[in-house]
Amino acid sequence: MSELAQRGVAITLPDGSVRRYDGPVTGDKLAADIGPGLAKAALALRVNGTLKDLKSPIAGDAKVEILTLKDPSQDVLELIRHDAAHVMAEAVQELYPGTQITFGPSTETGFYYDFVRDEPFTPEDLAKIEARMREIVARDEPIAREEMDRDAAVRLFQDLGEKYKAEWVHEIPTDEAISIYRQGKWLDLCVGPHLPSTGKLPVAFKLMRVSGAYWRGDAKNQQLQRVYGTAWRSKQELDAYLTLLEEQEKRDHRRIGKEMGLFHQQEEAAGMVFWHPKGWTMYRALERFIRGRLERDGYVEVKTPQLVDRKLWEASGHWEKFRENMYIAENEEGLKEFVTDPASRIFALKPMNCPCHVQIFNQGLRSYRDLPLRMAEFGSCHRFEPSGALHGIMRVRNFTQDDAHIFCSFDQIEAESVRFYKLLSGIYRDLGFEDFKVKFSDRPAVRAGDDALWDRMEGALHAACKTAGIDYTMNPGEGAFYGPKLEFVLRDAIGRDWQCGTLQVDFVLPERLDAEYVGPDGAKHRPVMLHRAIFGSFERFIAILIEHYTGKFPLWLAPVQAVVTTITSDAEPYARKVHQALTEAGLRADLDVGPEKITYKVREHSLAKVPVLLVVGAREAEQETVSIRRLGSNAQESLALRDALAKLCSEARVPGT
Repeated sequence: MSELAQRGVAITLPDGSVRRYDGPVTGDKLAADIGPGLAKAALALRVNGTLKDLKSPIAGDAKVEILTLKDPSQDVLELIRHDAAHVMAEAVQELYPGTQITFGPSTETGFYYDFVRDEPFTPEDLAKIEARMREIVARDEPIAREEMDRDAAVRLFQDLGEKYKAEWVHEIPTDEAISIYRQGKWLDLCVGPHLPSTGKLPVAFKLMRVSGAYWRGDAKNQQLQRVYGTAWRSKQELDAYLTLLEEQEKRDHRRIGKEMGLFHQQEEAAGMVFWHPKGWTMYRALERFIRGRLERDGYVEVKTPQLVDRKLWEASGHWEKFRENMYIAENEEGLKEFVTDPASRIFALKPMNCPCHVQIFNQGLRSYRDLPLRMAEFGSCHRFEPSGALHGIMRVRNFTQDDAHIFCSFDQIEAESVRFYKLLSGIYRDLGFEDFKVKFSDRPAVRAGDDALWDRMEGALHAACKTAGIDYTMNPGEGAFYGPKLEFVLRDAIGRDWQCGTLQVDFVLPERLDAEYVGPDGAKHRPVMLHRAIFGSFERFIAILIEHYTGKFPLWLAPVQAVVTTITSDAEPYARKVHQALTEAGLRADLDVGPEKITYKVREHSLAKVPVLLVVGAREAEQETVSIRRLGSNAQESLALRDALAKLCSEARVPGT
């Protein structure tokens, strides 16, 4: 008798109870032994933390969780979405024979599958596919995994006319099993896991759109059609997600930016921003706001070159790690205008400011009395992002970082981290973000420095969090290779999370670029470099602000704070007087004395998201008053011009000044 048979299998359940079996036991058997309700609801297993099919045998002692739709984990959503992709693929091949399949993974909010088909999918096709998916769910087709010999798998897919699947079999490492999943009569090459049958898939899915893709992501290969869908645990979750999408559409910064005349983008400068007067006014208001905060917090502002010799990027390590995302200017035909040095040299537009700031630190011999040195720059950076990653002004190729680096000693890390957190949280609150989370990213698997050094750096950040009263969640292994970091995640008006601010501890770059200071002992020491940002980039943060406020900005930030408009033409002289008074008081005001009716003017300026309308007519001119209308309200407030000026100037004051 084998040792396993003698001692059996011990299954430890989440409540701590242990079930024992004489030999291997499958998940569906375990669920049935616990109770008929669980057997009916069971979807999959988590065995020692690994997700597996419900019918997978558990051959040794293990901690086991049986997953149902009630499980709140992302594992269940990924399982549902992966199965939805397979059900969609089966539906497509039933409806459109001859269509080939490639890959169909789950995504953050749904799933997709890539197809090879001569005819393009239409919106009507998506409706038919979705209806057939419901039929497949109703058929409750069993889903089963089987392993195959490599050559047999190739022949199987070749016989089915699935040349892309046959090709992919050869890409699977020789030490990995070749597994397929049969779903009724349909099958796919897949590692799984999957639900036990199609009937277990909640009918809470919707096909969303079609886009283009390429086999293996290479534009030289066959073009594919990618069908996207979304899937959830319940119809309530699906409806909530679709409602969120509708709200996101209303708040889309690209649409609002165009309507308000803030910016535009075009192919001739893909991934870059053309700021219009109103957008640039808002940009500068935000810049003045944060510049004032930094000056009061002891930062010095610098400006460094845009174009820097590759030698610096090689010394800093960015050339090796970041070269493919850098814009390069070489001293050769067609690029000579960028370089005046006749020698053959290669320059790069800076993708970040860090190495340049070290160059400023290195000018002259620094003393410990100079530390901490808080060096800030609104640095214009360029990164060659893939075209598929670009998204309005959220993800661009030319952006301005609200960047700063704090050069300090190890003993100053905690105090500087606490100070930065107070600065950041105050700025977020003043911008309307009361709710933000903090993630602590600790040492990654591949890193510089020994464990003792990482213990010190992480210890300093943990101590800073405790001193500042920061509640944080751990983000294991996600630190930079040079040090741990804190990530600050904002939550906007409709509950979306945006990772913006960051604080990173770096001991590598000062070493690579030979930064040093003279300590109180008279010896030379390496400073620690704290990389920190609050917005991340002005472009992305402005996009977040647009979507957070739906363009209805607080008065101090609005590009046009007020419009003076007339009811009748004979009030024009007074309207001009009011407009002049507003501009002399420092308010950003426009004047509208056109012949249109006041109802039309109110509607047009409301669509333009103007916070305040000052309406004047014959009565206001006679009494030296104004009627104030606020954006989003039908109410009017009549005030003397002097009082209105004082009130609006007070409301328009930049927070913290």
